[in-house]
Amino acid sequence: MRQRGQLVDAALDKFVPRRDYFPAKLHSAVRHSLFSGGKRLRPVLVLAAAEACGGSARDVLPAACALECIHTYSLIHDDLPAMDDDDLRRGQPTCHKVFGEAAAILAGDGLLTLAFELMARCPVRDDRQLAAIRLLAQASGMAGMVGGQMADIDAEGEEVSLPLLQYIHTHKTGRLIQASVLIGGALAGGTPAQLKALGVFGETMGLAFQIADDILNVVGTQEQLGKSTGTDSARGKATYPAYFGLEESRRQAQALLERGLAALEPFGRRAAPLRALANFTVQREV
Repeated sequence: MRQRGQLVDAALDKFVPRRDYFPAKLHSAVRHSLFSGGKRLRPVLVLAAAEACGGSARDVLPAACALECIHTYSLIHDDLPAMDDDDLRRGQPTCHKVFGEAAAILAGDGLLTLAFELMARCPVRDDRQLAAIRLLAQASGMAGMVGGQMADIDAEGEEVSLPLLQYIHTHKTGRLIQASVLIGGALAGGTPAQLKALGVFGETMGLAFQIADDILNVVGTQEQLGKSTGTDSARGKATYPAYFGLEESRRQAQALLERGLAALEPFGRRAAPLRALANFTVQREV
């Protein structure tokens, strides 16, 4: 992930305007958040899924960068006072704390629109490109991440049902992770069977990832996470530990991981990076 993350960082540095490019405040705000030390999980998943389907990582690199732009925009907006009102992200002051709320909103907007420009830059067949763009729009919009975020906000302080909890987690976080592997597979020309398997893997990994995040918010430290901990409980957030307890949450995350890994069996050794990423994502945190 470090090696491929460096590849993504180099591409992002090329695609995103320099800090001094007019209007400098906007581009400084974008770069502050984009290059703050993220793991680059979603773009690396794009690259790994493309290679699992026999494609080239270089051909899908712009799409990989697009996923990171979408993810970063969502974090900038999520940290705003109207949302979670967080002061720290990855150990650094959040975007609005440094540049103000207006610049943070516009930085997020800029990254969202840049993502779709980058999706159109992949040197692949038009039909594959259109399929990938559709996947990203569905996963990041009202039917995906944005819808999940709205449901998450509305559920604060409320007693939630298990279906609602699962909806929040699979949409707010899971859909973009699932889209990462599906986009990589689609751009690489994956077969219907391969895309179905990647869909199962991405869905289970996305939910397991969010459960692990919920657990870390309870047991992790600010030094470990680079942001405040214990915030989910303080805000009355709908989480797996709040609903099931820590041990059952850990068990469910592990069960999801195993189901996702089983879906990758038809890929053989070509899916080794995807397996490693899934194990790292879940087991390092729970």
